[in-house]
Amino acid sequence: MNFLKLCFIAFLSLIVLPCGAESLFFEDEPIQDGLNVIEVSNTFADIYEKLDSVKWGGKNINVAIESLENLNSKAHIAATDERVVLVWDDSIIANYPRPSAGDWDAFGEITTALILKLRANDQNLHNATTSEMYQMVVDALMRGIDENGRYIYSRKAEITEDGRILTSVGLEGHRDERGNYRVTGIYKGSPADTVGIQEGDLIVTINGQNVSSMTDAELAAVMSGFNSGTAKIKILSPSGEKNVVLRKASIVLADADVVHRADDVSGGILEIIIHKISDNTAAIVNEALAKYSDVSGIILDLRAASGDDERAAAKLTGLFVGEKPIMRIVETAKEELEVIPGGKAVTDVPVVVLMSDTTKGTAEAVAAAFYEYKKGVLVGTPTAGSARIATRINLENGGALELLNKSIKTGTGRLIDGRGIFPIVCLSNIRSVSQQNAFFLNVINNDFNAKDFNKEEDLDVNAIRRGCPTIVNGEDEDSLSSAVSAKILTDKKVYNKLVAE
Repeated sequence: MNFLKLCFIAFLSLIVLPCGAESLFFEDEPIQDGLNVIEVSNTFADIYEKLDSVKWGGKNINVAIESLENLNSKAHIAATDERVVLVWDDSIIANYPRPSAGDWDAFGEITTALILKLRANDQNLHNATTSEMYQMVVDALMRGIDENGRYIYSRKAEITEDGRILTSVGLEGHRDERGNYRVTGIYKGSPADTVGIQEGDLIVTINGQNVSSMTDAELAAVMSGFNSGTAKIKILSPSGEKNVVLRKASIVLADADVVHRADDVSGGILEIIIHKISDNTAAIVNEALAKYSDVSGIILDLRAASGDDERAAAKLTGLFVGEKPIMRIVETAKEELEVIPGGKAVTDVPVVVLMSDTTKGTAEAVAAAFYEYKKGVLVGTPTAGSARIATRINLENGGALELLNKSIKTGTGRLIDGRGIFPIVCLSNIRSVSQQNAFFLNVINNDFNAKDFNKEEDLDVNAIRRGCPTIVNGEDEDSLSSAVSAKILTDKKVYNKLVAE
């Protein structure tokens, strides 16, 4: 506790409580500073009660209210056995009797009262919407108990942050020099795909208005957004002019994509690009492995993969490693839950696992399982080291708390969270054509400069990351990944050597 807190706590008994009523707020005065304080108080009471049901490794949720000081560096809060006091700079601006343990209604009221005081002094908090305010406050509370989490205000907010769901006509494009809109891509199965729009088509009018006269915002509102809508569009294509009707629809993007690079002799290489570790991903991969059972190798691309569902991760990884522990979930300091797939492996084909600094969550445990059970070669750059599993708590107001309160270890007990998984073959330091040529020459000569840092418990993680930095150019990374993966998978001696590295 800092000196300032010690000073004002010593004088708490001299401070007069500003409100002597049992409740800090009154039902006939629900709106204060633009907030419905009754609803806000009830929401925070619900949040505290639900947080108290989560295992926090011995931490006391009753002192979480002190964490509100994380909202602004000028704020200082102390919750003693008797009082809850808020200091702004050198002035005490709030002083309330501390509720008894478990009196969440009272904690909700005091939290709301403190927020009102903070809003009066903090312009950013004052200007925040109700949704943003909840997110800011819950974030502050989470940081106070050493956990990460977020508040989901509504289904709309959840969709916005998800990124896997689009409400769109199903096309991408850009304006040409005349202001018309050139289609550059189509989402399979989308409304645009259904009416036969193709890449390269030119959209010239929308609902009778020339696209060249529309603002970017007007154009974006037609193409996507949360509201439904119908657009009558005139298109110029190589086959001529045509009029189509597009209605925005919700498009769920696949959690995994599969590309089969066929070869009549070897069966070819199966490339599996995973965006999210989910039950849907496990089903897609299982179907692909059955359909292309004769392939000579598999590229499992986890470079942009994330996930927080341990069961889905077990299903996916079990297809390759079988009934072996793939991760351990650390819920408290003393409890670990071992996660083991329920079925046998369905393939023993050589695998290259591509990874990067955006490989996170359960995707990191998946990569680790391939390494620990010698089922694949890790290629790329270190993973994010952000291996957490979420606890989802629904709230009475329709929102939810998503708490990343469970950290993940590998199946054999190695730390991932805060550390990450390191590649055996690092793809980086390619900053020029000469460096790239030198790298490819080494690959041709089977020199991958392979190193294994995963077994070393005590190492400087940041030093390893500096030694294997992310490639700046995405095209360079893709070409290197493809070339190195193909070389490893088509040379059994190289593959076996790197797996055993």
